[in-house]
Amino acid sequence: MDTRRQRPGRQRPGRRWSGGQGSRGQRPGWQVAGAVAVGFVVLLWAVELLDGLLAHRLDGWGIRPRDAEGLGGVLAAPLLHGGWDHLGANTGPALVLGFLALVTGLVRGLAATAIIWLASGLAVWLVAGSDSVHLGASGLIFGWITYLAVQGFVDRKPGEIVLGIVVLLIYGGVLWGVLPGQPGVSWQGHLFGALAGVLAAVLLSERRAGGRGGGRGVRRGVGGRR
Repeated sequence: MDTRRQRPGRQRPGRRWSGGQGSRGQRPGWQVAGAVAVGFVVLLWAVELLDGLLAHRLDGWGIRPRDAEGLGGVLAAPLLHGGWDHLGANTGPALVLGFLALVTGLVRGLAATAIIWLASGLAVWLVAGSDSVHLGASGLIFGWITYLAVQGFVDRKPGEIVLGIVVLLIYGGVLWGVLPGQPGVSWQGHLFGALAGVLAAVLLSERRAGGRGGGRGVRRGVGGRR
């Protein structure tokens, strides 16, 4: 149920996380979310194409733990992949999960993506093995999975809870990737991406935003208008 409280005699807009059905002339939120998700995947493929033309020299821009120069990889690593097979494996999940993270609240989804991107990358830089280079969008994918799985329970939104359960049924099996043991796979990136997704869901919860707003309700529906 959508709720909003206002002070008597004054018209104040409710605080919003998402871009749902906007005013006349604006695109619906799901269309914007889809365009952003597709644009991100196209960017990944463009970067990998450029990397191939440059004899994979861009891969050196990944996260190099505890190396001052490798710290810049926190920003660059999710855009880089270790070949077309690596990118192909991440493309479908990135498209679907990125779209779902945004369609449940555009601004909130972008903020969650930023938290996952930065927090997981910094954690990898701090604790992963110093003789390694970490790259790929897998950290984001693991973060989106846990973000979508947790946000409904944090917000107590039945629609989001159902969405999270569906996401876990489809993609939950990949969460075993947070465990070490597979050579050449950044399990640290997977682990910290998953943890960062939970962190994002808690930090960006509607209940926290509503509490900061002094009781003025925050409205958001899955793929709908808030």
